[in-house]
Parts: sequence; C-alpha cells; structure tokens
Amino acid sequence: MKKILNNTIFRLLLGVIVGLLIGGYLNDTLLQIILSMRHILGQLILFLVPLIILGFVVSSITKLNKDSVKIISFSVLIAYLSSIGAGFFSSTLGYELITRLEIANSANDLKELPAMLFKLDIPPVFGVMTSLTLALMIGIGILWTEAKPLEKAFDQFKDIVLLLVNRVLIPILPFYIMSNFALLSYEGSIQSQLPVFLTVILIVIVAHFVWLAVLYTIAGIYSKKNPWEVLKHYGPAYLTAVGTMSSAATLGVALHSAHQSKVLRPSITNFTIPFFSNIHLCGSVLTEVFFVMTVSQVLYGTMPDLGTMILFILLLGIFAIGAPGVPGGTVMASLGIISSVLGFDDAGIALTLTIFALQDSFGTACNITGDGALSLMVTKFSEGKSENITEEAI
Repeated sequence: MKKILNNTIFRLLLGVIVGLLIGGYLNDTLLQIILSMRHILGQLILFLVPLIILGFVVSSITKLNKDSVKIISFSVLIAYLSSIGAGFFSSTLGYELITRLEIANSANDLKELPAMLFKLDIPPVFGVMTSLTLALMIGIGILWTEAKPLEKAFDQFKDIVLLLVNRVLIPILPFYIMSNFALLSYEGSIQSQLPVFLTVILIVIVAHFVWLAVLYTIAGIYSKKNPWEVLKHYGPAYLTAVGTMSSAATLGVALHSAHQSKVLRPSITNFTIPFFSNIHLCGSVLTEVFFVMTVSQVLYGTMPDLGTMILFILLLGIFAIGAPGVPGGTVMASLGIISSVLGFDDAGIALTLTIFALQDSFGTACNITGDGALSLMVTKFSEGKSENITEEAI
C-alpha cells in the first residue's frame, strides 16, 4: 500500500480526483485558498525550470568526447531530428484530428473566478531562452577548454537540481494539479471533456507505433540492413519501459535486446543505448505536441498557429536532449516554452502535466524502442571510422 501511495502517477490521479470532487463545493474562502495555492506552487515550478535547463543541458554537453566527435555529433543530430520529426508528425495529426473530436469550447459559459486576494510572486532568476543560450555557451566552452573543475561543478549543480526535482517539484505537483482541477471543476470546463482526453491518449499511443515504423524503415534504408533484425528483440525492453516508466530502469534490458541483434555491433551499442536513453525522446515529444494542441483547443478555444508550433517543436527538441531523467522529465523541462511560446496559463500547464503523466510509460517505451533504430544508423555511420566509442564517452 505504501508503494502505491508513493507512486507519482497515483498521486497525480488522486490530485485530479480530489480536485474534481471539491470543485463544485468551493465557497469564497476556499476559492481564495485554492487560488493562492495554485499561484504560489505554479511560481515555484516555473522558478525551477531555468535551473533544470541550465543544470542538465550543460552537463550533457560536457560529456561529449572530443576524440569521438564525429560519431557523437551524428548521434546527437539524428536524436534531435527524430524528436522534432516526431513533433512535426504529431502536429500534423493534431491539425487533422483534433478539430474532428467535437471539442466543445465552453470558454464563454464558465463561472468567473474571483480576484486573488493573496499573491506571492517568485520570478525566475532568468528566462527560458536566456537559460538555454547560457547552457549551450557554458557547455561548449567547458568542452573546448577542457575545464574539468567547472565540469565537475556543473555535474554537482545538476545533482542539486535533480534533488530539487525529486524532493520539491514532484511532491508539489499533485497539489498543483488538485488546485487547478478544483478551479476547472468550479468553472465547469473540464467534466465534459474527460472522454476527449481518453480518446487523445489512444491516438497518441497508436502514433507512437507509426513513428517507430517510420524510424526503423529509415534505419533499414540507410544501413541497408533488415531493421526487423533489431526490432524483433525489443519486446522485453518495450514492456519493461511500460512497467517502469523509466529509461534508467530499462537500460539493462535495452542493452540486452540490442546485443541480441546480429546487425548491431556491441562496441557501438554499448555507447548508443545509454546515450540515446538520455537524449532521444521522440515518444515524449510526439505526446507533448499533440497534448498541448488538445489542451489549447479545450481551454482556449483554438489551437496554436503553424508558426508558433514550428518554433515550439524546434525548441522542444533541444529541451528534450537535456531533460532530467525522471518521469515526465520532458514536459517539466519544457514548462517555460509552454508558458512563453504557447501562452498557457496555470490551468493549461496543469492539464498538460496531468494527461502527459497518464501515458508517460508508453512515451518512454517509444523512446527506448526507437533507440534501436538510431543505433542501427550509427552502426552504419561508424563503418570505416577510426574513433573508438566507449561508455565513458557519455
């Protein structure tokens, strides 16, 4: 029972249920408490976002091995292209399908929330784009100058940020979710849309399989090898990822699956599988793009325009490379651009976090399984190259 209560997904679902139940019974006093809670917790979450970006992106860049720069650069490139490709595929599905889901826009029929009486602002140290640019500059500078003391300092900073994510961000999420769903329930905007979100989750899971088929087809064409010789071994890794929601917990099984393939070289997969498990998040990107489009339609009555979605996807692919290795890490790392690029308020962020968490295990499974296709590409690219890749290059 204690294990269930400590499960993040269970807590988020409990927050959703409690919020929906109490929303219809809120009086003026309770409304003020919930409004203040949502605002303060939201401020804390957005305060942590630039720190997450800085800590994880810098640390990821400094782990690149200059002696193996060609193969590593190719690996980073195809991981990024796979992630944004999944994002563009997802946005295309979104524009085609979301408008057909008969989402009722009830924005004009909602109860009006009262003005917040107690408001505590906690502005971030710097903005999202400043954080990303700073992280790229510092990371590249450390890599070029081989500043080992600074690299170690940022590794320790990353550990501190990860501790804050695990001990501050994740524990307050259920209360943030609860306050948002309580207010959404009070307004009357969420109850009728629950079947829509269940449909959306099913669409996204099917889209994962379509994107995996695309990845393995491209890998087969590029490598001139049969991609089924890789994919057929990935069943255990996929199921493990679904069960654990963790790339780290699945890593051993994924390595075993890759080593069973006759068309992959162990010397390559010993690098690519751990490396891609941290930077290749195609399933998570695909999911988040479709979900933010749905949330935008549900809460704001319209989807983001094409230019906005292109910018969002290109940035999301970068954030995915440096996302923390925790459940929901991709969406947490991208909260800043959800707010700044898409213009989501607290309700939009909370709703995106919640439905993302409900399918996070399938997104992780897509990420892990896709690593096999990318490993096949790297195997082909490495042929004839003199660089030796080891796990120390990560």
